[in-house]
Amino acid sequence: MTDTADSPATADAPEATAVRAGAHAPEQVSPREFHETAGLEDWRVLGDGACAYFRTGSFEAGARFVQALVALDGLGERHPDVDLRYGGVTVRLITHEPGCFGLTARDVELAMRISAVARELGAESDPSAVQCVQVSIDALVIPEVLPFWRAVLDYRDRGDGEEDLVDWRFRGAPIWFQQMDAPRPQRNRLHVDVTVPHERAEARVAAALAAGGRLVNGENAPSWWVLADAEGNEACVCTFGSPQAKYADH
Repeated sequence: MTDTADSPATADAPEATAVRAGAHAPEQVSPREFHETAGLEDWRVLGDGACAYFRTGSFEAGARFVQALVALDGLGERHPDVDLRYGGVTVRLITHEPGCFGLTARDVELAMRISAVARELGAESDPSAVQCVQVSIDALVIPEVLPFWRAVLDYRDRGDGEEDLVDWRFRGAPIWFQQMDAPRPQRNRLHVDVTVPHERAEARVAAALAAGGRLVNGENAPSWWVLADAEGNEACVCTFGSPQAKYADH
């Protein structure tokens, strides 16, 4: 994310996706619609889907929670992405199928069921613990640049456009290629996007500034802020789903 007029790449607009997908694509749910739905207080929409973190207190308790999710009826191929660690479990929901990379009504329903399992097992949610990190690369001719990064990282095309790469192992940060109209030698061509829950964004920006950073551009806040360290290396703090966010409906 930079201070251009481009929208966050990882929050792909439902309207654009629908055009690519045709009539059979599932209807997507915007970040604002997701957050305004009762029963989803545990979850936050980040750049790569809806995420929730549940504190379980031990590896064994976390494993029991994951096993309870596995036992949910009707999952089929719609299983969540789960990261089990000693202190808790991170769960991510996203629909990734032809013509759709985003949230749908099925994700909303599954999020509610997962939260119900967490309550039953006494796993407390902590929305402040989730975030998404993305590497963004400025390019004048994306088709000439993208293949190098796909090869050197052993990544794959995301499949719903021509400017996103993802780790097929589901471990590394996604890569987004931002189309540039002209060279920008005075600025870095590569930066990091950090997407956080909307209620945590201003605190994250303040922490970065207090740690020696500077504000490069804040005109798109609260959708994103462009920051830089003492030597000019840039990072963007982004958020989706805030009522004031510029792209809350996409």
